[in-house]
Amino acid sequence: MVLISKILFFTSHHGFYTVIILIMFFGLLSTLTKKAWFLIPIIPLAILNGFGGQFLNAWFLNQYGVESTAIITSDVETNSTLNEMYIHDYEAIIKKQDGKYVSTFFSTTTASIYPIENAIRIPRLEQTFPVKYIPGYEKNIVILYNQSEEGKAVLKYSKLAPVNSARIKYEADKTNKEFIKEYISALEDYVNSYDDKDSKLKIEELKQELELLK
Repeated sequence: MVLISKILFFTSHHGFYTVIILIMFFGLLSTLTKKAWFLIPIIPLAILNGFGGQFLNAWFLNQYGVESTAIITSDVETNSTLNEMYIHDYEAIIKKQDGKYVSTFFSTTTASIYPIENAIRIPRLEQTFPVKYIPGYEKNIVILYNQSEEGKAVLKYSKLAPVNSARIKYEADKTNKEFIKEYISALEDYVNSYDDKDSKLKIEELKQELELLK
């Protein structure tokens, strides 16, 4: 597991050198075997690593790693951009199983984050957040963003968005049955994730209002 973790860390953090190694490896195979088709996998593998290296690393670490915590100690904005946003270089320390810390590094484009999605969410500077790693090679981490305090707040906000939308419609016209039903449905979905007494009381109140309108 440690060897796999080291390989995935290298390929996800050093894309250019990974391409060089692929060219050398398959070029040597092609030369030794005198078969040109050994050169074919170079480009697909290079592209695959460039687009999905950190995703594979994130899946592997989440599947087989042990959970711990980390703290970002440095956040430096670079001159490079991704989707019109500046890329950041980070340094962090990770707590090992013996309680001691080890340093690591990553950037906006190389960070491994779980759950895997089309978004780059990295905790703020000096904030403790949960990670996973393979014991023996702690510098290769996956950030468990949804389990961090920041991630929990973002997730809760996303759950509240449809509730607020439904509330605005309801407050504009409290006699509209469809608006009331939508508000009830949004609140029920919210309380399935969060045990909120005020929301439960509001659901009962809305159901009574709906009965009176029938």
